[in-house]
Amino acid sequence: MKPEPAEKRTAATAPLNMTGSEAVIRSLIAEGVETIFGYPGGAIMPIYDALYDFQQEIHHILVRHEQGATHAAQGYARSSGKTGVVFATSGPGATNLVTGLADAYMDSTPMVCITGQVAAHLLGTDAFQETDVIGITMPITKWNIQVTRPEDIPGAIAKAFYIAGSGRPGPVLVDITRNAQVAKFDFEYKKCDYIRSYRPVPRLDLEAVEAAAELINNAKKPYIFCGHGVLLSGAEKELIELAEKAGIPIASTLLGLSAVPVDHPNYVGYLGMHGNYAPNIMTNECDVLIAVGMRFDDRITGDVSQYVKQAKVVHVEIDAAEINKIIKADVAVHADAKTALEALLALVKPAKHDEWIQSFREADKQEIEKVSTKELYPTEGGLKMAEVVRLISERTEGKAILVTDVGQHQMIASRYYRFKDPNTNITSGGMGTMGFALPAAMGAKVGAPEKEVVAVIGDGCFQMTLQELGTIYQSEIGVKIVILNNNFLGMVRQWQQLFFDKRYSSTEMTNPDFVQIAKGFFIPGRKVTDRADITAAVDEMISHKGAYLLEVVVEKEDNVFPMVPSGQPIANIRLE
Repeated sequence: MKPEPAEKRTAATAPLNMTGSEAVIRSLIAEGVETIFGYPGGAIMPIYDALYDFQQEIHHILVRHEQGATHAAQGYARSSGKTGVVFATSGPGATNLVTGLADAYMDSTPMVCITGQVAAHLLGTDAFQETDVIGITMPITKWNIQVTRPEDIPGAIAKAFYIAGSGRPGPVLVDITRNAQVAKFDFEYKKCDYIRSYRPVPRLDLEAVEAAAELINNAKKPYIFCGHGVLLSGAEKELIELAEKAGIPIASTLLGLSAVPVDHPNYVGYLGMHGNYAPNIMTNECDVLIAVGMRFDDRITGDVSQYVKQAKVVHVEIDAAEINKIIKADVAVHADAKTALEALLALVKPAKHDEWIQSFREADKQEIEKVSTKELYPTEGGLKMAEVVRLISERTEGKAILVTDVGQHQMIASRYYRFKDPNTNITSGGMGTMGFALPAAMGAKVGAPEKEVVAVIGDGCFQMTLQELGTIYQSEIGVKIVILNNNFLGMVRQWQQLFFDKRYSSTEMTNPDFVQIAKGFFIPGRKVTDRADITAAVDEMISHKGAYLLEVVVEKEDNVFPMVPSGQPIANIRLE
C-alpha cells in the first residue's frame, strides 16, 4: 500500500533540514516532474528510499534496462513537451545510459539523468561499481556535473533543467556521490533562469531577417525545408502561414515529419536517402532554399559538392554551430524558429508559385507509378510493409503517435503514414538506434495517455529491447506494437544486395515466436502471414483496450525505394 502523502511535500519556500536524497526529490517536484523512468542500485539507493515517501507526487516507472529508461524518457519528452527524467545507479547502471544520452543529444531531446555514485572519498580508487560517468558522457550531453556535497544538489538540478530545456534542447547528467545523498543540510530551491555566458535564445538580427525576406520576395522557385527545430519551437503555425502567404512548397526532414499535415496543399513530401522522389530531385531546381530548424545532415544532402549549388540558401537555426557547418548560408538567421518565422511573416509579400508546386506533383507521378502503388496496394506475393502502414494510418486517421525503430520499416512508415497532428512522429534520427521504439513508445504513451501510440518495429530491432514488455505489463501502458518481420536485418540486407553482390553476411535471422513471448508478459497478440487477414488484425489491435502485439510476416527481400546511394548526389536517386 502506498503511504499517505506527508506534510509539506512541495518545494520549500523557507529552508528545511533534510538529506541530500530528499532534496533530490523535492527539487524534481519543484520542477514539475511527475514521472521518472529508472532502475535502482546500490549507489542510488538513498534517493530511491527518499522517493518512497513521495509516491503520491511522482510516479516512478521501473524499466528492465537503463537504456530503456533513456529511450522512454525521450518518448515522454517528445510526446508531452516536458523534460524526461531518468534515475540510474553507478557503474554499469550509468554506462547503460550512454546510447540513450547520445541519441537524445543528436536529436535535441530534453532529458535529465540523475545517477548515483560511490562516496566522494572513494572516487578514483576503483571502488565497486565506480565509473567516471562524467568523463564518459561529456561528449554526449549539453552539460554534466558531479555533486559531492548535499548543499550543491538543488542548484545542480535547477541548472540541469534550465540547460536541458532551453535553446536547442538536449540531455544533461547529474552524478551524485553517496555521501552527498545521505548527509543533511538546510534545503532551499530556486529555479534557474540565467547562467552567465550561456545564451540559449539568441537575439534576433532584424537585418538578417530583412535580407532573407528580400531573397524570398524575389524568388521564382522558393523552397522550404522543415526540420525538427520547427516542432521544438512550436512554429508549425507560422511555417504554414509563411508557405501559404508566399506560395512556397514545404518538404520535411525525418524529424520534421508531422510539423505539416501531409495533406496540406503546400506539402510536397519527405526528404532524405529514402525520402520521396520529388522533394529530393527538386532541391537542385529551386532558386532560394529556406532551411528552418535543420542541420543538413548527410542523409539529406548526399554528395555536398553537388548539392543546391544553384540556389541562395537561407538558414534559420538556433544553434550557431550548425550554421555554415555543412552548407554555406547566403543569409544566416541565428534564431529560434518561431521568432524568426514571425518576423519573416511580416516582411514576406503575398505570392503564388503554382507552376513550381505543380512540378513536384508531376515528379510524384513517377514515384506513384514505379513504387508507391504496388507497395501500398499489392494484389499478389507476400505482404508488404507499406500496406500494413497504410492500414494503420487509415485506421488511426493519421492521428496516432507513430514510434519507429531504425531500418527499412522506419523509412516505409515515415513515407506512408499520413501524419495529421504535430509531434506525432517519434523516431531515432541522428543516432539511428536499434531498440529505440519499444521503450520510446511506452514513454510516449505515458506522456500523452489520451493519444493512440503505435510502435512499428523490425524483427531485429525488437529483440534489442524486448525486455521492456515487462515494463509495459507492470505499468499497464497501452501501447500497440507492430513487428514487421522479414527474418532479416532488412536495411543491411538491402545494401548487401545492391552493393555487395548479394553476399548476405550475418543478416538472416532465425526468429523466436514473438506472439508467444508477448504472451509470457501477459500481453495479447496475433501473427499474420496472409493478406486476407491483415485488415481484421489491424482493426483488432487498434480496438483492443491496453497493450497488444501484432506480428506481420512480410516479404523477405523487399527493398525500400526511392534510394539515394550513400555519398552520391541526390540527382542519382533510384526509383528501383
